[in-house]
Amino acid sequence: MKRTPTTRHFTRLFAVIAIGFALLLSACEQSSNTTGNATDGTTAANTTAATTSAAGETSASQLTLTLAELAEYNGMDGKPAYVAVDGLIYDFTELGGWEGGKHNGYEAGTDLTEAIDAASPHGRGVLDRAPVVGSLVEP
Repeated sequence: MKRTPTTRHFTRLFAVIAIGFALLLSACEQSSNTTGNATDGTTAANTTAATTSAAGETSASQLTLTLAELAEYNGMDGKPAYVAVDGLIYDFTELGGWEGGKHNGYEAGTDLTEAIDAASPHGRGVLDRAPVVGSLVEP
């Protein structure tokens, strides 16, 4: 069977569409498989539906904590070091300098919204390196 110019164009067009469709499906599957890290020990009372973190990662469950509950995540005795800024709770546990839940006179388990703008040499840029694990709520 002899190929005509129209047949060749159709074959190329079909190949391009097929590759594009395959890439689209691949991207959709990767984004649906992305999950954040759930925190051990959370209860149904302090979790919410899926939300998106500052880094764009989606987590199946996020903490919702009052300021009093946040104080329990002070980075001491093996607990994670959580810090609230603008109503979001960030996990500073793996950031350098927060060993023992303290860094340059500031303590984990607190709301550092004002301090991060007024006194932090890192500014808000440090938040890009810390995963969002939840949100702060009023009691």
